[in-house]
Amino acid sequence: GLISFSDRDSILKGLDEIERRIEAGEFVWRTDREDVHMNIEAALTDLVGEPAKKLHTARSRNDQVLTDFRLWCRDAIDRIISSIRHLQVALVKLALNNEGLIIPGYTHLQRAQPVLLQHLLLAYVEQLDRDAGRLLDCRARLNFCPLGACALAGTGLPIDRFMTSEALGFTAPMRNSIDAVSDRDFVLEFLSANSIIAVHLSRIGEEWVLWASEEFGFITPSDSVSTGSSIMPQKKNPDPMELVRGKSARVIGDLVTLLTLCKGLPLAYNRDLQEDKEPTFDSVKTITGMLEVSAEFAQNITFNDNRIQKALPAGYLDATTLADYLVKKARYF
Repeated sequence: GLISFSDRDSILKGLDEIERRIEAGEFVWRTDREDVHMNIEAALTDLVGEPAKKLHTARSRNDQVLTDFRLWCRDAIDRIISSIRHLQVALVKLALNNEGLIIPGYTHLQRAQPVLLQHLLLAYVEQLDRDAGRLLDCRARLNFCPLGACALAGTGLPIDRFMTSEALGFTAPMRNSIDAVSDRDFVLEFLSANSIIAVHLSRIGEEWVLWASEEFGFITPSDSVSTGSSIMPQKKNPDPMELVRGKSARVIGDLVTLLTLCKGLPLAYNRDLQEDKEPTFDSVKTITGMLEVSAEFAQNITFNDNRIQKALPAGYLDATTLADYLVKKARYF
């Protein structure tokens, strides 16, 4: 092999110590060492000496960064899917707790037909299920290992890309080394999926904000998910869902940032791509928060049956049912 067993053991022992120091907050990051790679390599050299210089064998920062990024995105997708499932459970419980409740259904924000509240809430669940499916599809496509692509043209050293790929839980090594280090389509797909989730959550937020208004009065949020006013003592504002609605713009903006970043880059690696992390991290943090807040809100609202029953007789909600009855009696109109 390229590295002896004794050197391997020294490197692993040194890396374990560096990991311990980082987790304990004891590691000293030096700006004169340019980046995380140089900091780790220099610290490892201080710990184990000459073997540390072999750590970088058959590696470039390009393929290392992309490997780390794919691993991070893979884990982030798993976390977001878990948050989606949590919200779905909250919505299903809300539906079960209001079994049989009929509410006005709307088109164009005009009263249209009576529907079961359960049916409406489960529409959200279906949308979120597709959101999770898109993330799973994205995860499957990003789960390929760039290691061994090096800067762009691979390496002439005898490495086993399949072994490293399998050890890190990837499906297989990436087939083209230039593609491996130059494209960010896996992140674009990830942020696109997040943006669709954000749009769905924004629509839920808009509906619940309307329902909490005095004009509708269909729901009453508990005090734990409401805010008052600094001047108007009667106010009970559904701020969390307003913020969910507002945060959706941020998630969509993160996607547009990355699309704009990538649109003019020739093959292969360009330093512009260093800017891909900030919108990705922000998108994940924001969408996770939106899902958690939406689930918390769903667990802390009460449907006002009296207000809903008063709304049902107005607006001729049974007109379609009457029309269907007339058609069945061959009385066309």
